[in-house]
Amino acid sequence: MTKRQPSLFIPHGGGPCFFMDWDPPGTWDRQRKFLEDLPGTLPERPTALLVISGHWEAPVFTVQTGPAPPLLFDYYGFPPETYELTWPAPGDPALAARVRTLLEGAGFDTAGDATRGYDHGVFVPLKVAFPAADIPTVQLSLRADLDAAAHLAAGRALAPLREEGVLIIGSGNTYHNMQVMMQALRGGG
Repeated sequence: MTKRQPSLFIPHGGGPCFFMDWDPPGTWDRQRKFLEDLPGTLPERPTALLVISGHWEAPVFTVQTGPAPPLLFDYYGFPPETYELTWPAPGDPALAARVRTLLEGAGFDTAGDATRGYDHGVFVPLKVAFPAADIPTVQLSLRADLDAAAHLAAGRALAPLREEGVLIIGSGNTYHNMQVMMQALRGGG
């Protein structure tokens, strides 16, 4: 019998932070360690991952439906090697369809996007947590109006997926002003 998966909010750092050198050294070590240890905290290996990244908003809840999503390098000004990262996790069109069915059953309009790639809010933390990239993964957008009640209701609608072994992940940071954060780390703020 499949064990119920949790739903989690995980950090994705800043851009490709886990795959480059930073000043001061060790800036991202604690977040990296948290992500590396994450699989060992789960009740069992997830059957799939459903990820909601803070970097994708759409007019309606939109589900990535492609079988082999590419990576979307939606960060700028980083070293060239960070644009060559790979994380070839398969998509899961059947899970994508189930997500849409659950959301529509709760009264939400939805859309599918067969060409959308994994943004860095997905592939950066999951490349650390699940480096083998062998768990089917589907990305779901936020709704652009960011209506809290609607997003909470969407979460309730998607909750049955947890009983099916799907790990639901919200990816972001509680703070996302990189310039101010780095200034503080260097002792200037």
